[in-house]
Amino acid sequence: MILISALASFLFLGGYLYPSFIPHYLHIPGLALGLKIVFLLFGFVWVRATFPRFRYDQLMSVMWKSFLPLGIGFILLVPSLIICLV
Repeated sequence: MILISALASFLFLGGYLYPSFIPHYLHIPGLALGLKIVFLLFGFVWVRATFPRFRYDQLMSVMWKSFLPLGIGFILLVPSLIICLV
């Protein structure tokens, strides 16, 4: 989870860069990256502790009944929209 948090903070949250509303003289090297990683770790742990884990049969039921039809629908919808709108 630490690796994924670090990777996500580098790729999507600006890495070591500070937000623009913080004055330049308050920048401490590594603090912004550390805070972003801790924030993402807190989110991971919070979601993991809040929601129950699916059993295997429940997961397969969700996959077959909702995600598979949704995926097939998107596979049909996107090319048809591209053909109709272009």
